Amino acid sequence: MQTVTLNNGVNMPIIGFGVYQVPDAEECENAVYEALMAGYRLIDTASGYLNEEAVGRAIKRSGVPREELFITTKLWVQDAGYESAKLAFAKSLKKLQLDYLDLYLIHQPFGDYYGAWRAMEDLYREGKIRAIGVSNFLPDRLMDLILHNQIVPAVNQVETHPFYQQVESAAFMKEQGVQHQSWAPFAEGLGNMFSNEVLTSIAEKHNKSVAQVVLRWLVQRGVVVIPKSVRKERIIENFDIFDFELHADDLEQISTLDTRGTLFASYHDPNFVKMLGTLRVDL
Repeated sequence: MQTVTLNNGVNMPIIGFGVYQVPDAEECENAVYEALMAGYRLIDTASGYLNEEAVGRAIKRSGVPREELFITTKLWVQDAGYESAKLAFAKSLKKLQLDYLDLYLIHQPFGDYYGAWRAMEDLYREGKIRAIGVSNFLPDRLMDLILHNQIVPAVNQVETHPFYQQVESAAFMKEQGVQHQSWAPFAEGLGNMFSNEVLTSIAEKHNKSVAQVVLRWLVQRGVVVIPKSVRKERIIENFDIFDFELHADDLEQISTLDTRGTLFASYHDPNFVKMLGTLRVDL
């Protein structure tokens, strides 16, 4: 398994399995189980996904030794704050049936995430989390968090795909020693990604699928990826990206697809911020 080394020396698999938008418990459990059987060792969930219990059952069912796994979950906005973050962490750990987490992320840069970060720093020092990080932090908020806290985030998980390549943000994260991780590597199918002429031509050249080309492109950039699928054949296919390499001309062609903007929602939009900041999830 190819890994990246985080800023605290912990090794993290460069490819994992995501479970966003898989709320059905049985479907989620089976998908995670199939991913583990296929060789995935990084599993990415979140309290806000409402499927931590299903992930926990799949982990237990798989029989894969705990020390081989890298399990990530995330703290939702309503639990931001020092005491509430500690309670939420304990609740997630119980649902996952684990004694510790490999990575705990602040899911959104809203609410009292400073209080949450201090709680996560304490949990990290206590050995209950191997690494702590953030998700959806733009460079300005990431720099502010770094400047005014003791531990630099190990990971920042942000929207990254061929249509929003995050080139400048990636360079900034590298300068700060923060590992870049992609969510929505396939842009959830937006922009007709799977029929894009550039990507399909590259896929045909390498006898691979568009999904494999996209994942390979991210991995070659040193970006950790967490593709999601509930279909066994796709789960296996997405993991099969280490027997080919994209050429310089492939990378140049993919670079032309960058729109330099989100396909989902802007973190500069006050209405979007208000929506996320007031969204209560039955956790």
